[in-house]
Amino acid sequence: MLKLVAVVYIMVGSMLAGSFVVAALTVDRMDAVSISIAALIGALVAIPVSWFVAARLNKVIRPAQAS
Repeated sequence: MLKLVAVVYIMVGSMLAGSFVVAALTVDRMDAVSISIAALIGALVAIPVSWFVAARLNKVIRPAQAS
């Protein structure tokens, strides 16, 4: 499942980091430090989000086998 988490993180991480940067720019935080911190926070928030999404995808891709 770790490979699936990595693939999902590539998409979710860039989306959340970009969204956080846009949010920082919206509130007039135009300095490089604020933009970098916003991107870092977005990338860190994306880790548990991508794990959750990958777990849900894994459940759909590989349903539980009846024994």
